[in-house]
Amino acid sequence: MIGMGAMIGAGIFVLTGLAAEIAGPAAILVFLLNGVVTAFTGLSYAELAASIPKSGGGYAFVREVFADLPSFVMGWMLWFAYMIAGGLYALGFAPNFLELLHVYDLTPPPDQVGAVALPVVDAAVPAAVGLAFVAVLGLVALNAVSTAASGSVETIFTLIKVSILVVFVAFGATSPMFSSAEFQPLFPGDAGALSILPAMGLTFIAFEGYDLITTVTEEVKNPRENIPKAIFVSLAVTVLVYLAVVGVAIATLGAEGLARAGEAGIAQAATEFMPTGLPVIQNGGAIIVFGAVFSTLTALNAVVIASSRVAFSMGREEQLLPSFGQLHHRYGTPLVAILASGVVMLGSVALPTQSAGNMSSLFFLLSFIVVNGSVIKLRRERPDMNRPYEMPYYPLPPILGIVLNLILTGVLIEYLLRTDVLALVLSGSWILLGIAAYAVYTRLGSSDEPSEAAEPDEPIPQTDD
Repeated sequence: MIGMGAMIGAGIFVLTGLAAEIAGPAAILVFLLNGVVTAFTGLSYAELAASIPKSGGGYAFVREVFADLPSFVMGWMLWFAYMIAGGLYALGFAPNFLELLHVYDLTPPPDQVGAVALPVVDAAVPAAVGLAFVAVLGLVALNAVSTAASGSVETIFTLIKVSILVVFVAFGATSPMFSSAEFQPLFPGDAGALSILPAMGLTFIAFEGYDLITTVTEEVKNPRENIPKAIFVSLAVTVLVYLAVVGVAIATLGAEGLARAGEAGIAQAATEFMPTGLPVIQNGGAIIVFGAVFSTLTALNAVVIASSRVAFSMGREEQLLPSFGQLHHRYGTPLVAILASGVVMLGSVALPTQSAGNMSSLFFLLSFIVVNGSVIKLRRERPDMNRPYEMPYYPLPPILGIVLNLILTGVLIEYLLRTDVLALVLSGSWILLGIAAYAVYTRLGSSDEPSEAAEPDEPIPQTDD
């Protein structure tokens, strides 16, 4: 559920409009091809997770295979990717929540809601930013005091939003507004089919869920068997849901309408074709908007869990301060890792939504390249290692994973140079900050021994999620 919780959320409710703005009706191909690209890396994750059942996601695998500095940089990038993804999901939650209030005439449309004056200080913040801030604060607090509670919330949210999306697809596919003509021409503008490449880079974050599954490996029962299954099931279900939802949204609202609606694209499409005058809920579109709120909160909760587990794993391996790798004596949660992740997430809600998506996608792409390389290195160095799951057709999947992720990374960087230099500068600054912190930390006397010497003393309590 935690993987599906992250994948079925932001990609649909936050990034669909942005993908349609870049690729037009071909946005549906964007999500299909991203699913294909991630499938190759998913095979690598499944094999590594079955062989190395440690929490920390890609960081744990790379730490097992590579030296101190490369593994630190991997963890540093992955930690940042999740924290920025948290800001993205919070920014996606805010306009959908305002749209929900608007459906019941409690507020003006989201783009007409003004700023909120802050008490004491003479300043005001946009309502959407304030809501994003509150969402991050609330889920960080929930995760800080209870691992079990956060896992239960994730399961409930995911089941609700998948059910709501099924309703969306059912009404949209049978609506008079549904028209295949909205897909013509499939590739608008002069860029043609190449227009889907930058859109793939931007929306790649939507499929990071399989890494997220492996960040909580030690909280899953029988991880050597269940983690590979969870990766394959969540990826397959997610791709099917994406194709159905994005296809209906384009066929009813049109790519231009989706692009204009931005982060509230799916919600707005629903309000166009869902029935009105219903008992209690009044407007059928409110169900979908409600689902959008649930979905973005689910994704936000998932990355709060994931980011803190990466930081926890790095602390346990003595690559961050030891306090990051300790569980709170009362709550049984990695409290310091959660709070530190929450601080960066709170700061990231001040970023433009597209910059947050670009930065997070870039770091996930870089991380997945390294993870695919880890599979190859581990096979060469430890051919007799116990591998409960071995990918088929090795070494073709990891090689294809490296090549395709490299291509998307190059396309995304070129796109950022033209349209979003801020994201590129902040990304480079984070890596430089990490290298500087690593140099200072190691100079002050931290261990530079391989990870095998730092086995966990106390695992995170298991949940049923």
